Amino acid sequence: MIKKEVATGVLVGLIANSIGLFLAAKLLGGGESFTTTLKNAHTEGVLGKLLSLGAILNLVVFFIFIKKRQDYRARGVLLVTVLVAVLTLIFKII
Repeated sequence: MIKKEVATGVLVGLIANSIGLFLAAKLLGGGESFTTTLKNAHTEGVLGKLLSLGAILNLVVFFIFIKKRQDYRARGVLLVTVLVAVLTLIFKII
């Protein structure tokens, strides 16, 4: 039961992060397509920053789960957020 709740939180965190990444790319992309914005962000070295901006929606989802006392789902969202932080660090190093 606990693993299912954490997995649900991870799934919701990935979806929220994907939506946040899409919104950040659309807002900061200057009218270009999503894939073009991601390619440009990679070549300019700001892909990690764009991923971090996408993770802002995870904060909203995390606090919603905490408020509803769904701690294990919030833990899954937190795992996704830590994963995004590690990916941002990797993109920064590379």
